[in-house]
Amino acid sequence: MHADVHHLLHTIESTELTASAHEFRLPRTPLRARVGWTLVEVGLRLTARGREAATPEPRAATAFHPA
Repeated sequence: MHADVHHLLHTIESTELTASAHEFRLPRTPLRARVGWTLVEVGLRLTARGREAATPEPRAATAFHPA
């Protein structure tokens, strides 16, 4: 195959692949928003753990023995 024809076919295929890849690309969110939501998620997890650690264990019921 001649080099010019090979280059032309490669260029056409590359353009088609790039166009089809743009169709499947997810919308990008700004880094600031992603970091913000990550911090919110971490904060919620920490507060949930804090509540679990702050709740006292139920005491075992002891029999009442009047003196």
